[in-house]
Amino acid sequence: MITCSVNQIAKMYGGNSIFEDISFEVKEGERIGLVGQNGGGKTTLLRLLAGEETPDHGQIHWKKGLGIGYLKQIPNYHKEVTTKEVLFTAFSDLLDAKDKMKKLEAEMSYEGDPEALQKLVTSYGTHQDYFTREGGYEIDSSLDKVAFGLNMTHLLEQKISTLSGGEQTKVGLALILLKNPDFLILDEPTNHLDLLAVEWLGGFLKEYRGTVLVVSHDRYFLDEVVTKILDLEDGKLECYHTNFTGFIKEKEERLLREFQAYEEQQKKIKKMKEAIKRLKDWANRANPPNEGLHKRARNMERAIERMKKLDRPVLNQKKMNLNMEATDRSGNDVVMLKEVSKSFGQQVLFTDATMQISYQQRVAVIGENGTGKSTLIKLILQELKPDEGEVRVGSNVKIGYLSQHVFVGTEEETIIEAFRKYVAVAEGEARNILARFLFYGPNVFQKVSQLSGGEKMRLRLAQLMYQDINFLVLDEPTNHLDIESREVLEEVLADYNGTILAVSHDRYFLNKLFGKIYWIDSKRIHGFDGDYSWARDNMEEMKTSQEKVSIKKSHRLQTSKRKEPRRKEPNPEVEMETVEQQIMDLECKLEAIKNVEQLQALYEEKEQLELKWEHLYEQLHG
Repeated sequence: MITCSVNQIAKMYGGNSIFEDISFEVKEGERIGLVGQNGGGKTTLLRLLAGEETPDHGQIHWKKGLGIGYLKQIPNYHKEVTTKEVLFTAFSDLLDAKDKMKKLEAEMSYEGDPEALQKLVTSYGTHQDYFTREGGYEIDSSLDKVAFGLNMTHLLEQKISTLSGGEQTKVGLALILLKNPDFLILDEPTNHLDLLAVEWLGGFLKEYRGTVLVVSHDRYFLDEVVTKILDLEDGKLECYHTNFTGFIKEKEERLLREFQAYEEQQKKIKKMKEAIKRLKDWANRANPPNEGLHKRARNMERAIERMKKLDRPVLNQKKMNLNMEATDRSGNDVVMLKEVSKSFGQQVLFTDATMQISYQQRVAVIGENGTGKSTLIKLILQELKPDEGEVRVGSNVKIGYLSQHVFVGTEEETIIEAFRKYVAVAEGEARNILARFLFYGPNVFQKVSQLSGGEKMRLRLAQLMYQDINFLVLDEPTNHLDIESREVLEEVLADYNGTILAVSHDRYFLNKLFGKIYWIDSKRIHGFDGDYSWARDNMEEMKTSQEKVSIKKSHRLQTSKRKEPRRKEPNPEVEMETVEQQIMDLECKLEAIKNVEQLQALYEEKEQLELKWEHLYEQLHG
């Protein structure tokens, strides 16, 4: 069933056409990804669909009674309102029904008139049916599920006015998910989410009972979630019934077919024009001039005029032309952390952290929000000092830092002024360089304050790539970049001959470039030689192993407490605890080791310790 029909809509801003004559249909239950370059009109199209704006031409028709949810900045609430109270507004109708049920219960307890009592009972039953059908008894569990999945349980009791912009955006996402609308419209929902929350959101949307339309530059997320792609490019919209990977392949094939058709038409037109020229020449040479040949030439000219001309397909869109090279290599040891601990007040971020980054390595740091990824970078940049341990930067290491909070210059500086402040070149050379980053002509005199997030990121990359650096430290480098710009950045970093350390939640980016992962979890930093997918699988195995060890330890403790010890000697008890700890340590090692000989040796050692534990237990309990 069609839930939304868009017919030949157009939109202009300040005389500039964003798009025109766009038409498409959305069917019930579809999960659609809207993709295109930054500034191409994706957000404008979402606002039109959400009713935030109206099209200049054309119409948008919705299925009658359809509930639409659009992720945008949450409304301003009273400064004393908590996050939990904001999220409860998603259930306002159910909470009203609950209040009515309570009032009816009170009235029924005092009502003596049988007829009036029957009316109250009927009304109560109606409200209770609605409350049950719409999930009123699952309100708390639904809220906890979404809050846990988005890693925001720690925000529930905080006042909404104290949250950062990113945290408020996360609250807005949770609120719209809890409202459970029939048609869900999401604009970059993975922004401000950590990796685990992004993965949870992907799973949630795959099982969502309604229709989903999402704008995202996260290629991994699009592949997981969507089954249909709408490609908005140069004011035109093309539909592909596949996920993102399939769309890339199909789009390339379509562009090649269109280019071949365009070439064939151009050849045909060229031949017709040559024939027209010959006919006219022959007609004019005849004595008298041949009117029949002139007529044939005019007919062919009219045929060319009537012909629907095919536009030349753009096979290669303008992309950033990046080339980056480390001018002077560093030593083999770039960064070393040895038994580092860091806390802020009572909050411990990590303890006993050990890391080593070598020359030309590609290393990524990942973990949930708030686990200390940015703090770790600041330690490496020498902006913070560790509470314990040592942070050492190697010889001849020249660091270039790209922050997720991009600073490229003061608000009043122009693009070219901000660039030349970091890169000492003449104005002409600066303009040539900036053109490679898609800042053309008079655009270089635009104020920094007028730039979008993606434009600021491009300018910062331009500043970095023409400085004397050999160690790139990147904090969420793909934020604000569209998919094509991300692909260009990946190509540049893949060819870079220096060392790279990055924090990112873009799984596609992580898997493509990084072969060493440091994962911050439970105040520890775990190192994995492999890409993100490998590290995630190993982290899951490690957590499962730790849970098993914890259960076994709990079982042993319960078993030892079940009977009163007959002997009072303290030494066997102390020795039992020592043996238990040794067994637990061996079990952890067994989960991580793959070498067969080492496994066999550890198993034998574990069996000996278990026999010793049983012997000590018999000594104590007889």
